[in-house]
Order: sequence, then C-alpha cells, then structure tokens
Amino acid sequence: MTRLHRLRAPLALTACAGLLAACSSGGKTSSTTLVYTTVSATNPITAGAPMNPFNASGNYFPGFDTMQLGFDKQNPTNPEDFFPAIAASWTITSSGITVRLQPGAKWSDGTPVTPADVKLSMAIALTQGSATVGAGFLTQGLDIGSVTEVNSSTIQIDQAAGGSNLDFGRLVLGQYIVPAEVYGSLVPSTVWDTITDLTSTDAATANAAVTKLNAIGKIVSSFSPAKDVSAGPFVVARINPGSAELTRNPDFYGVAKIAPSEVILRHYSGNSDIWGYMKSGELDSAPYTSMPTNILDAVEGAGYSRIDTASYVDAAIAFNESDAPYDQTTVRQALAYVIDRQAVTKVGEPVGGTAAADLTGMVEAATKQWLTPAQVSSLNPYAPDQSKAASLLTAAGFTKSGSQWLLPGGTPWKITLQTVSGFSDWNAAATVISSELDAFGIPTQVKLTSDFATYKTDMAAGKYAVGFWLIALGPSASAAYQRLYGQDDGYTANADGTVTHSDGGGNWQHTPTGYTVGGAPIDPGQLTAQLATLSSTAARPVVQQLALATNAQLPVIPIWDYTAVDFTYDKRFTDFPGPSSPDINGLMYDGPGVWMMQGYVKAK
Repeated sequence: MTRLHRLRAPLALTACAGLLAACSSGGKTSSTTLVYTTVSATNPITAGAPMNPFNASGNYFPGFDTMQLGFDKQNPTNPEDFFPAIAASWTITSSGITVRLQPGAKWSDGTPVTPADVKLSMAIALTQGSATVGAGFLTQGLDIGSVTEVNSSTIQIDQAAGGSNLDFGRLVLGQYIVPAEVYGSLVPSTVWDTITDLTSTDAATANAAVTKLNAIGKIVSSFSPAKDVSAGPFVVARINPGSAELTRNPDFYGVAKIAPSEVILRHYSGNSDIWGYMKSGELDSAPYTSMPTNILDAVEGAGYSRIDTASYVDAAIAFNESDAPYDQTTVRQALAYVIDRQAVTKVGEPVGGTAAADLTGMVEAATKQWLTPAQVSSLNPYAPDQSKAASLLTAAGFTKSGSQWLLPGGTPWKITLQTVSGFSDWNAAATVISSELDAFGIPTQVKLTSDFATYKTDMAAGKYAVGFWLIALGPSASAAYQRLYGQDDGYTANADGTVTHSDGGGNWQHTPTGYTVGGAPIDPGQLTAQLATLSSTAARPVVQQLALATNAQLPVIPIWDYTAVDFTYDKRFTDFPGPSSPDINGLMYDGPGVWMMQGYVKAK
C-alpha cells in the first residue's frame, strides 16, 4: 500500500508527548528530554504485535528504527535516485547492484552492520510473497540470483540469470535490513540453494523449492523478537496500546544529526484522530491525511504549516468484471458519464485531490509526460453526460421502468458500492456517487468494510463487484499499470519477461486478456510486464498503448488524483523541510526519520 493509504488504516487514542516532557514506563517525566511526536505513516500501533517488519501487523517504523539500504526520492525520471541509508553509496549495472555500507554503521546492541546482515535480509525478502515455479518471487520484481560478500563493507547483489528488470536496483535499495544475529536462526543455511532451485528445469525440484521458501516466509513473518535491535536513528523502548515510544540510538552512524532524544508515535484509528491531535497542537509533524476544508482551516489555525508535494496515486472505482453487468465496457463507460468527478472530489478530497482528467490509469502529470499532446487531446474525458450514459445502456439492452434502470433480463439494477470504515474521503465520495447514481435510476447502497486488511482480503476473494481502490501507484508507469494489469488481474511475471495468466489465485479484476488499440490487438498484462525491462525511450510506445486502451476500456473509473499535503509545527522544533528544499517529494514521502538523517529538524 502506498503511503497515502496507509494513513487511513484504523485505532485508539493516547496522550503522552511534547517537548521537554516524555513518558516513561513508570509514567514519570523528564525535564531534559526532547520529544518529537507524530504518527507513523506506515501503520497504526498494534499492541502485542511483534517488532518485525515482515509481520503484516508488526510494530516497525521505517526511517525511525527500521532501515533500508536507501530511501526513495520519488524521482519520476530516475527511479534509482535514493537517499543513502545503511548504504553509503552504490553502483547499478544491467546485471546487478554493488552496495557499499556506511562507515561505522552499527546495530543498537553495538555490533557492526555487515554484508552478512544484508545477504540474510535479501534472502528473507525472497520468502515474503507467493513463489511460483520458474519465476522466483517476481510478483515483487525482486529477482535476485545471488548475493556476494565482496569485503567487510561491500556487497554485490545480482539479478537472476536472464533477468532484465530495470527496477531491480530500486527494489534492492528499498528492502528492509535486519540483523543476522536476531533473524539468522529462522533461515536455513541452504536457503540460497533453495532460491536457485526455483528456476530448475526439473519440476519436482522447483516445486520443492516453492514449498520450502513459502514455509520459511511464514516462520519469519510470525517471529517476535525479544527486543528491537535497530540500525536507525531510534530504537523502540516500549509499545503501549496508544503509542510507541522510541529512544535515540547512540550507535546510529549519523547520531550527531539527530536532535530529538525520544520519539512518540501515536496510535490512530482513522483520520479524525490525527486531525484531533493537530487541532490540539500535539504533533510536531503529520503526514498526509484526507480532510475537508473546515479541518484544514482548524489545523492551520492551530499553527501548522502546509507542504504540498506530488503524489502519484489516484482514487478510483474498481470493478470485478466476472460480475455482470460490469463485464461490459459500455456499462463502465455509462457509469463514468453519470459520475461527476468534479462534484465528488469537492466533497471527498477538497484539500488533497484534483478531479481525474485523463482516465488513463496514471495521474494527469504522468500522462502528460508519456503521451504526446495529440494523444492527450484524443482521450475521452467522460464529462458528465446522462444522455450519453442512457444511450450506451439502451444499446446494450438495458431498459427503464419508470425511473429505474433494468438489466437486459428485466431485473432491477442495483449497485453496492464498497468502501472502508474510517476512510473519510472514500466514504464522503461514496455518498455523492450514490446520490448521483440514485438520481440517474440505479439505486446504490454504500457498504463499509470494518478495516482495510479485511477489505483487501475480501477484494482478493472477489467478494465485491464495485468498490473504491487506489491506482496509478507510481511514480513509474510500470508500477501504475501493475496495479491494473498485474497480480490483481491474474498476471504473474516470468523470469524471461513473459507472463502467465490465471482466473484464480487472487485475480479479482478479471479484465480481458486482449484489448484493441488503433485497430491492433494488445495483451495489457504482457505489455505491463515488459515495462519493467524497458528503458524510458523504449517504454514510451508501450505506455501510450496502455494509456489509450485504459481510457477506452475503463477497467476502473479514476475519480481524483491525490496531492500530498503534509504538515509541520514549529512551536517545539525548527528547520523542517520546506517547499524549496531539494528532493522535497522524497522527503515528504519518507517522513521525519529520513528528514533527521538529512540534517533537518532541530530543537528550538
């Protein structure tokens, strides 16, 4: 999930923060402690969950205690542009990446970070997901073939034989690095032999490797370390039901840059909790949350400064095309003509959203970078037009009885629009969309799932015919189209650049495997898989085909493009990143821990 959506996951209130007063395990405070208070952009606090970044509900906090080789700068023209983290530098070639560790990088128990830690972490990363014979874990794109410890501070990480994934370097840099001393006993010493066996031409050997790796992955994800061992600027001291309390890691390689001595991460069950913290001036910074204009006014009135940055994410209405009538392109087009995206955005995302204009599967800014002006002008904008919607439906065999649209068989057409409890923007938008569809003659009920984890599980199981979904997950076009024509649509990438397709195994979108663009047939899943292996120049015509096909076929109806609106509060700390800061998009995306590593955030 993207950062935007992580912030809408659910929780319970707490109250223990502020500069010069920090909570201790005995409830006492210290008058000399500099406490930085915020919320985690990764996940809410889950009391009792392990401090394990491979656990789906784990208490881990990237940029604070959980480290990567690097942190993404969100550079759309250079996907391998990262802030250094555990890696001081790296060199990327067509076959792999050479990583040089930070001099003096240590874990919070005082032991050095070593190439062995990185090698183990890459093996663990390859156990997280669903292995497929002959393809390794290419659903993640992390097709690692080998990891070689060059010397005490250098690691060579190579792609699997025949691999040509241009995102390989960024995927490696973004993996969580964990200590071999803590996690090593969970992984057999023969794990790399097993990884190699995935590509064996002997079916029995390859299948055995799949079974072994998936079993290792389950062991790792369920592991609960006795304590947090961190290579980051902070280490978890304790987890309470309402907060995580972290203390500065004196063994962090860049500790001289880290001003706060403690960080308090508040638990939240929805956006309104975060708004309440800000209206009371309790957070030193807050990552993006959807909010109405009255909340924005209250937050800015409390003294917060707003920072707007690019966000390569779009909120959309998605369809399960195995459910009639949503398997018909004309039906999806008709619904797009009924829904007034401008009106929906004004209610659902008035602060951090712009009504989707191009409907290509990418946000508008990306569409204009990939398509020619002539191609952009040729796109169907699906401006609200109920007469066009009615004509499309009538031609498809739909009829009306009074004000009610009937399916071709004569059954009244009713829609259940699924969304998630606590997702304020989706829920507000769903109410507007429901009213618009009701007025058009399609009674629409909004139904809420209790939490996003359940929503994802139910979505993958095909339980929803129509529901909100995040798409355009960039900044790369490859990532954006994987959201439409990737795993959720039954496509699995193979090591040779081809894909296999299945109607089961989590395929809930069920789009056709063939579209026609300019009179020529295309396979959207195959083209999407190719994007990961193509340079920007070579990818352009492929992206253009996918964009034009998506605009015509509408496997989803994009509603708005997000703009990330973050907040900082300078009453207790100063020197925050600002609109003119270099790499501001990446800084806001990565969060305060990364800011501090770059020398930002000082005590007032």
